[in-house]
Amino acid sequence: MRWIAILVGTAMLAGGAGAALAQSAPAKAPASQGVTRLVLPPVPKALLPESFAGWESAGAAKKLTEAALADAANAAALKEYEFTDGALGEFKRGGETLSLRALRFHDASGAYGAYSLYRQNGWPKEEIGSGATSNKNQVLFWVGNTVVDANFSHISPMSGSELRELAAGLPLPEGGKALTPPILANLPQSKLDGQTTHYAVGPASYSGAGGVLPAELVGFDRGAEAVTANYSLRSGPATLTIIDYPTPQMAAAQETAIRAYIDACKKADKQTQAGWTKALQESDLVSLEVRRSGPLVAVVAGDAVPDESHKLLATVHYESDLTSIPQPMESEVAKTGKLLLGITFLVLICCGASLLLAFFLGGFRALYRMARGKPVSSVFDVEFIRLNLRD
Repeated sequence: MRWIAILVGTAMLAGGAGAALAQSAPAKAPASQGVTRLVLPPVPKALLPESFAGWESAGAAKKLTEAALADAANAAALKEYEFTDGALGEFKRGGETLSLRALRFHDASGAYGAYSLYRQNGWPKEEIGSGATSNKNQVLFWVGNTVVDANFSHISPMSGSELRELAAGLPLPEGGKALTPPILANLPQSKLDGQTTHYAVGPASYSGAGGVLPAELVGFDRGAEAVTANYSLRSGPATLTIIDYPTPQMAAAQETAIRAYIDACKKADKQTQAGWTKALQESDLVSLEVRRSGPLVAVVAGDAVPDESHKLLATVHYESDLTSIPQPMESEVAKTGKLLLGITFLVLICCGASLLLAFFLGGFRALYRMARGKPVSSVFDVEFIRLNLRD
């Protein structure tokens, strides 16, 4: 009994010591769980910097989130060019001031269209960004998908280099958004006045740039886009309009409507001309002509003689960039013959493989029997059962 009491007491002391150690031990840290990191998209670069070429911002730039805020008079045209946002900024340097209006579009085509809308014919060309022009203290240029309208209080010989520094810091689009309108490649380059091209994708932008035809006759509701340019021909100026349609069938249907309208104009009297566009009223009706090439419809107007207008119109040619897919030239009989020939080859190969397999397996067995002093074939073997019975 004494030994039992000692064992019970020892067990109680050990249990109490274990409980004390458990209470004094520090709590186990919870297992760390996986942390999900939220990656935010990069902050878009501001259109206008705080300073450049010595010009300092006079305050925070005003953001333009709607086309009506950027230009109320041309809001419809800006929407057609897919205006996204813009900014207005005032800059100072000494006693001079500079007002900047930057308009950003979905892609470079929209920026070029807006640039051609604001640029007036006759403004001289400047070397800034992707294209630039000026009018007294105003300089207009575009780069990437951004158009910048700069107005100096006093313009100087260094203003061009200052704006080039500004253009170099503007954000640029990537991929297909950096491409200019493909329709520009269809303009004949001979005798072209590059400062008179106007690109339109809707009725508002076409009418705002002084289009020759009525906007509803062009067919912008069918996905058309148009470019207009002036040419200095020997007999007089001419205006060429090229309209690009999604398909040649649409172009053919629209060409018929445009040709009927032009024929009606040539037969109309002066009272009817009151409803014409300004460019059509100033044109020599004898020189009016229309021509289609693939999905392109070209219209020439102006004061040039009909021969020169016809030659200019004839230089508009659509070239399709298509890759032909080679078609099979074999007949069904030839295909069937090739199939039977392939089956014959397969049967011969299988037969040859069978003969080789039989030769190797049978040959090794024959050599093995010869090495043991037996006949090559087991046919000659005499097999019998012998019983060793003892009395």
